[in-house]
Amino acid sequence: MGEHLKPIFQSIAAKVENDVPCCDYVGEGGSGHFVKMVHNGIEYGDMQLICEAYFLMERYLGMDNEEIANTFDEWNHGDLDSYLIEITRDIFRKKDEESGKHIVDLIMDKAGQKGTGKWTVMNGLELGSGITLIAEAVFARVISSQKEERVATSSILLGPKVEPFKGDKKAMLNDLRDAMFAAKMVSYAQGYSLLRRAAGEFNWKLNYGGIALMWRGGCIIRSKFLGKIKEAFDKNPELSNLLVDDFFQQKIHDAQAGWRRIAALSLTNGFPIPAITTALCYFDAIRTARLPHNLLQAQRDYFGAHTYERVDKPADQWFHTNWTGHGGSTSASSYQA
Repeated sequence: MGEHLKPIFQSIAAKVENDVPCCDYVGEGGSGHFVKMVHNGIEYGDMQLICEAYFLMERYLGMDNEEIANTFDEWNHGDLDSYLIEITRDIFRKKDEESGKHIVDLIMDKAGQKGTGKWTVMNGLELGSGITLIAEAVFARVISSQKEERVATSSILLGPKVEPFKGDKKAMLNDLRDAMFAAKMVSYAQGYSLLRRAAGEFNWKLNYGGIALMWRGGCIIRSKFLGKIKEAFDKNPELSNLLVDDFFQQKIHDAQAGWRRIAALSLTNGFPIPAITTALCYFDAIRTARLPHNLLQAQRDYFGAHTYERVDKPADQWFHTNWTGHGGSTSASSYQA
């Protein structure tokens, strides 16, 4: 049925270079709906990253709306070229006809959501996929909606004293751009990891590069960046993580210093930027060969006899220790925690 409907939908779909339609048959068993859901989850992440950049521009750099609009306009001509950056520029220039004030300043800071971001996070948990940035973007909307509580606690819970910015504004904006782009790469890498997990679980045959092509036009996350994802999967259809592709590896390494400076500055001064910082934590975790979770496994085995694997024994052989007695480790290869 999908192949029969394909020419009809492609004829009315948005088109990009060389009249390529941004519509295709994704696959069987609801895979198209799943891909659309992940698109929306990534959208949550992109929007949160932009909001965090705006927060630092306004609260720390003291930039007015026109300066912010000009900065997003400049960024829209580089790696961050995208529909969301473009409309953000326009939003900061729009004024209210009645009051003459910028409309963005009149809007209540309580974000709504329709549920697709939440569904993406729930599926990530179900499939064991670490989509931490999308999760933080969803939680950030939830916290924003708790306006009355935030207002009440703002005069009770005190953070660090923020000194006026006296440094090189252009240099910091460059760092902020790099932090946004690095975190954006992590978000898409996480989204594609979720797609790969789902494909394995439900026996879908997904064309990952083709999915990126579909998102290049007519979608909220459409951007120049998606073409590079297509190229990455063209080179290696079995790519396990987008960040290890040559292009993305080089880009994230180039952006890393500025990314870390923005994270450190924000945490030191008490500015909440959960998406940028969780992306950095993911990057550092995914590149760490040995994490501290050997201790966590020991704790689980201590209180619940959940067993553990050993680095000096064959994989999938499980052990339990009598932590409070005098016995040693005993093989438990017949069951798994």
